[in-house]
Amino acid sequence: MGILKKSTQEENDELSQLNKFRGVYALGQYIPMSAHKARRVIDQIRGRSYEETLMILELMPYRACYPIFKLIYSAAANASHNKGFNKADLMICRAFVDKGTTMKKLKPRARGRSYLIKKPTCHITIVLRDTSCLEEFRKNIDAYSKKERRQVLAAANSVRKFDELVVRLLIKGEMKLY
Repeated sequence: MGILKKSTQEENDELSQLNKFRGVYALGQYIPMSAHKARRVIDQIRGRSYEETLMILELMPYRACYPIFKLIYSAAANASHNKGFNKADLMICRAFVDKGTTMKKLKPRARGRSYLIKKPTCHITIVLRDTSCLEEFRKNIDAYSKKERRQVLAAANSVRKFDELVVRLLIKGEMKLY
């Protein structure tokens, strides 16, 4: 009994289809600002489109906007160069800030004493997702009931990692949600 093997072209086509659902990311490490100040800006742009995010960041008066702007620009460049996505179709699906190490310096004071100066750093991660792949998904969604539509769209647009096989079957209409 022989095992049917797919050609490499078929495998590559399936992988490229699955990679559309995964995000493209950019990571900025050891950015010299507190994580709290960076989160204030990140909370404003999470879930927005790429172009809208760039406009918001250019107009916000915070110092944290510039490194975040550079990271989003870099993630979009990764998406267009590495995966061939259109920048107009990108959306920020995940953006988070983690606390980094704290740089410590001693400042000399009077009478031979010294004060500790703490300079916090943070790590910022931006994940972009291509929304053009969801158009085919939305075309086939009319076959479902209203309750099933909500569940399918929530699964497609969720930030959590979802099983690519299930999504592929939902797109083709071979599987229904119960």
